[in-house]
Amino acid sequence: MRDAAPKADGGAPYKLGHLVDDAWRPYSHPPVFDIHRTANGQSRLMATAPGSDPLVFLKLAECLTPPFILLYILHTPRSETEPGRYQSEEISGAELRAFVETFATFLSSDARFDLWVYSPEDRATIVWDRHDLVYGYGPVEALENGLRGLGFSRGEPQLPVPHEHHYHPGCDEAARSLLASRDWSWSPLMPEDEQ
Repeated sequence: MRDAAPKADGGAPYKLGHLVDDAWRPYSHPPVFDIHRTANGQSRLMATAPGSDPLVFLKLAECLTPPFILLYILHTPRSETEPGRYQSEEISGAELRAFVETFATFLSSDARFDLWVYSPEDRATIVWDRHDLVYGYGPVEALENGLRGLGFSRGEPQLPVPHEHHYHPGCDEAARSLLASRDWSWSPLMPEDEQ
């Protein structure tokens, strides 16, 4: 993992890279998902976010019942603020969509965070992590249907080995704007949040 600037050749910044012919390149997962049993016997959906596309996270969140609580886990800050868990107040489906659309470029370009959305009514959670993997805990059948509507098929999501995460200086202002966009409630990172 390294702190990387946008590519010198003018290419767009990306959050996840892999080695191709001794050079680091952007990595994009294929559109696949699988369903697993958790330790407590519940079903968990695991999917990819090809091209770091926030639409996958948003589509799965829209399978849940609003209002939502958003959790922005800042595990690798650069200069914007201290690491921690930043939790929103309850927000509507329209507010969630507006948040994701407003910050889509940042969310798809930088790996300093994980993003969670929780539906208290469904007691269900969607998690988009720094590896462009998206986890769904809750109505697995509805989540599967949502992914199939995006062209996903059954398969095993896998990470490239080796891989790298990017934390771009050019994304610092967007990260500050995201944190200023809501009245977040802060709590410290949990051990599983840390890199």
